[in-house]
Amino acid sequence: MSRIKVAVLRGGPGDEHEISLKSGKNVIDNLSDKYIPVDVFVAKNKDWFLDGVKITAAKLFQNVDVVFNAMHGEYGEDGKVQQIFNHFGVKYTGSQALASALGMNKVLSKEIFAKNGLKTPIYKVVRKGDNLTNIDHTIFKTFPIPAIVKPGGSGSSIGVSVVKVIKDILPAIEKALKFSDVVIVEEFIQGKEATCGVAENFRNEAIYPLLPIEVIKLKEFEFFGYEAKYSGKASETCPGNFSEQEKKSLQDMAVKAHKILGLRHYSRSDFIVSLKRGVYILEVNTLPGLTKESLLPKSLEAIGCSLSNFLDHVITLALGQKPITSFDYMD
Repeated sequence: MSRIKVAVLRGGPGDEHEISLKSGKNVIDNLSDKYIPVDVFVAKNKDWFLDGVKITAAKLFQNVDVVFNAMHGEYGEDGKVQQIFNHFGVKYTGSQALASALGMNKVLSKEIFAKNGLKTPIYKVVRKGDNLTNIDHTIFKTFPIPAIVKPGGSGSSIGVSVVKVIKDILPAIEKALKFSDVVIVEEFIQGKEATCGVAENFRNEAIYPLLPIEVIKLKEFEFFGYEAKYSGKASETCPGNFSEQEKKSLQDMAVKAHKILGLRHYSRSDFIVSLKRGVYILEVNTLPGLTKESLLPKSLEAIGCSLSNFLDHVITLALGQKPITSFDYMD
């Protein structure tokens, strides 16, 4: 049986370029011997390179069987590169173009969550070009404070701020606008930070919920932001310290978010678990990180599934083949 050639796309133009490089490297390092990895570097100007030589998508796709999309954020996760895959008819991992765009757009995904009965914090949208005169006073008087201010179309908590006083509101909005043309001002809900991944056609379930992770950050961090995620200054507990009801809510909501956004293969949703108010969904990650520090691999490890087996499962789904039995995924 000939080995399967897998083009691993990593890098990209977005602010998560470095994280994507690490995700892609970890994917390559964990592919089983049945695959031949083809390491494709995507530069910040969106040029593709193979072995240091610029290559076109058309030429690349003539020589590979499937694409593993290890990019995050802009271009890789917002539906743009998925349109390229679709144009050339190549098989690829992760969600398709429209679902990727919906998942990346925090405003649209919040609207879909709310319409389908998933609790999400109240929010206000600020767009590039809006008149920002006195917006700090308006928000302070009409919106619950403290609040989270974040870009409407980026990941890894880049450009996110917590505002507690009026003087911090405008600088936080201006900071977020550097990363997205749309900014979300969101109610800050005190509670446990949680995340829960799902995998399709896994262990005999159409959408299998992984164990929810509780994110425990140092007191110096107000939320699980970029530095806390990738500096090693936070810890994760899997399974998290949740009641059975909270665990079920997290898993059910992660499955529902994946389903109503039309996502594919796998995803990971982020939540706040409030003792008094219950579970709130914050956002969904259609291509969650796969670095050694990332949360999805840790939740896979907690259920006895190696990253290598998971990658095999996802690639099998992308190829349109029937995945192997759930028993075979136990290490």
